[in-house]
Amino acid sequence: MTATTHHTTAAPGAVRTDTAGIHQALSRLEQPCYIVDTGQGIGATSAALGPSGRIVTAVGPLAPESLGSSGFRARHGVRYAYMGGAMAGGIASEDLVIALARSGALASFGAAGLLPERIERALSRFASEIPGLTYAANLIHSPSEDALERDGVELFLKHQVRCVEASAFMDLTPHVVRYRAAGLHRAADGRVHTANRLIAKVSRTEVAERFMRPAPEAVLTDLVARGLITAEQRDLARQVPMADDITAEADSGGHTDRRPLTALFPALLRTRDTVQRELRYDRVIGVGAGGGIGTPRAAAAAFAMGADYVVVGSVHQSCLESGTSDAARRLLVGAGLADFEMAPAADMFELGVELQVLKKGTLFPMRAKKLYDLYKAYDGIEALPADERQRLEKQMFRRSLDEIWTEVEQYFGRRDLGQLQRAQASPRRRMALIFRWYLGMASRWAVTGEADRTADYQVWCGPAMGDFNEWVRGTYLAAQENRRAADVAHHLMRGAAFTARVNQLATSGVRLPAACTEYVPTPGTTREEGR
Repeated sequence: MTATTHHTTAAPGAVRTDTAGIHQALSRLEQPCYIVDTGQGIGATSAALGPSGRIVTAVGPLAPESLGSSGFRARHGVRYAYMGGAMAGGIASEDLVIALARSGALASFGAAGLLPERIERALSRFASEIPGLTYAANLIHSPSEDALERDGVELFLKHQVRCVEASAFMDLTPHVVRYRAAGLHRAADGRVHTANRLIAKVSRTEVAERFMRPAPEAVLTDLVARGLITAEQRDLARQVPMADDITAEADSGGHTDRRPLTALFPALLRTRDTVQRELRYDRVIGVGAGGGIGTPRAAAAAFAMGADYVVVGSVHQSCLESGTSDAARRLLVGAGLADFEMAPAADMFELGVELQVLKKGTLFPMRAKKLYDLYKAYDGIEALPADERQRLEKQMFRRSLDEIWTEVEQYFGRRDLGQLQRAQASPRRRMALIFRWYLGMASRWAVTGEADRTADYQVWCGPAMGDFNEWVRGTYLAAQENRRAADVAHHLMRGAAFTARVNQLATSGVRLPAACTEYVPTPGTTREEGR
């Protein structure tokens, strides 16, 4: 708002015209900030004003807790419209989820790629250590390993996981539909209660729309026939969208279409609004922003576009609570804005799907692309030229490919026998599974910090990591040992609120010195954990 006709002034000493003083007034987020023309220059104060000088403009209080959608916060029982996105293989670890849950944010456990017993241990720990606090678990679409998706849903239902983050889906599967429908019942007020909340992370409008609409009738009918949901749940599922929230996944780490957030997010908003006008749901689907968010300015920009919440992923991987190694964290802390590249994905290798990884300090992107080129060019391991096979065994696999196949058989014998059955009839399929061994182990070596495999580390990450490193340079968060998830979340949200106030002043015509407009994270300012 503007108040150019007011001729009141601040009480003596309340108005600060120096850079530090203006910054301090803007940083008092729970109080209003007045920009005052003192006659000798522009100053700022958050104090009550007295009678000399002129208020140029003012901004009201803007606490971090008020950013984003109150609907998102209420729906998930969190203080902040902030989500820690899942990172597969337990990189979004139990410790990370617990730390963010206690700080008042929502976090998604990186269940993708983990064996059922490992996931079950994590779910039991959440029940023990954060009872009553909200968390999510990741359900990743696994076109090559249907059993993993099915088993994940079985576990989530068994342990009454009330929020799932669905990622990498290209279409709705019976498993994700089952999770959603199995939590439906009629509440006392007659409304449909969705006990199982779903957050769908997407990068295409056509996929988003499938999650915005009710579950497909044919899938619901089949689930009823198999006794996996009741007839009443099928009827209720016709009245609610598949997802409560849709995350616009822009240029992120891991699986990504590298869509610009400023193009993808508005498109998803329009799709949501079109579906809402047509179906008139009681509760409007939330739309959040993820991918490329590593600084307060990026988060503030997302909220300014209308994001109900923001999702942070890559940056959390450099935090102490993440489920990766100190060696991988050191690489992440040293990453710059351009130190990322696309490489073939292990879980969708045959489809040519790529994911974004760190390239600084590792040869993984180059080596993974080499494997995919060989897969496209030859019909099986036996068809490889002798010199190519020798290079693979010496440089990448460091063992004979026959030994690797034995490990592959043992691995899929525990997880998905169908994979081995299909490989028996197809040498090319067998080659794909052997190559996927390297892709899968490369991420594992990074997680465990395998010292002699640094050149093969596969670290899923996006440009937000480089942006974050630039922002915290010279602050306490620059040091690897100081990066705690709750601190990072606090400063990103508090900094987003600070940035929003600066932007409000700029809209009113007040351009402050650059030194006044950058939020700087300082230690000792985080709130006590818990709610």
